[in-house]
Formats: sequence, structure tokens, C-alpha cells
Amino acid sequence: MFDPRTEELARDVVRTLERLDMTIVTAESCTGGLIGGALTAIPGSSSAVFGGFITYANRAKTTFLDVPDELLATHGAVSEPVARAMAKGALRNSDAQASIAITGIAGPGGGTPDKPVGLVHMACATDTNVMHRKEIFPDHGRAFIRQQGIQAALQLVLDTLTSPQE
Repeated sequence: MFDPRTEELARDVVRTLERLDMTIVTAESCTGGLIGGALTAIPGSSSAVFGGFITYANRAKTTFLDVPDELLATHGAVSEPVARAMAKGALRNSDAQASIAITGIAGPGGGTPDKPVGLVHMACATDTNVMHRKEIFPDHGRAFIRQQGIQAALQLVLDTLTSPQE
């Protein structure tokens, strides 16, 4: 179902979480649950995956993840502050020890000069660390942008879990 690179990254995330005795929760907008799908495609992933939130609409972000309406109004859903708030909210509203959040513009419409199609913000949170990554993927279609977002988000989880904690 997933390409080999995505499967490899998901397997590495699951193994790292198991080694650290941690679980992860996802908070997904533009990927619509595909990060959770990639993680749970790994046999035995139930030891590492707590669950996930699909928060496509802004109202879902505020309802399930406690993202403040003011943050959405000021910065827009596709922004670093909202990605960070999503990651923190998912962690707060679960029993997981890590979270990954993603929000972006997968197209084909919805882009602007300031926020083009392909713009994706991701944040990974633990109790002691929150890392953010911004990517602007080439507009090779919605499926391509979503696939690139999944891979970048899984890599961000690995980077966060293996980086020195602040």
C-alpha cells in the first residue's frame, strides 16, 4: 500500500518508539490519516501507536486539539504556530509520549502567493521537546505532496526522538 521509503521510515519510527518505551499520537490535516496508516501498516505497531486525530477542518483542530481560534485567525491553519499547537494538543489529549502533527496545502487549489500549493508545516512534540519543519514540495499533484508530507513527518519524528533533549 505504501512505497518502500515510507514503509522503511514507518518501521524505523515504530522500532525507535519501542526502544524508548514510548507511544505516538498523530494529528493530521492534509494527510487525512495516512501517517497513522503508514505506522499501523507495520506488524506489531500496536505497542508504539496510541492513535490519531484527523483534524481536516479548523473546527476539528479547535475541538479535538485545543488549537485556539485566535491562532487560526491570526496565522491560518497552515502555519508553524498551528502545527506546534496541534502537536501539543494531541499530546495533551492522549496518553502518548510523542506526537506528530501536519498541516498543509496539498492542492490542486487553495494556494496563494504567500502559501503556495505544496506548503506543509509539521511539528513533533514530546514532554521535553517540540521540533518544527516547514517544507514546500513541488506541485506534482495532490498525491505527491501528501506522500512527501508523510515521509517528511516520519523523518521529523525520528529526528525529534533521537535529538538531544532541551
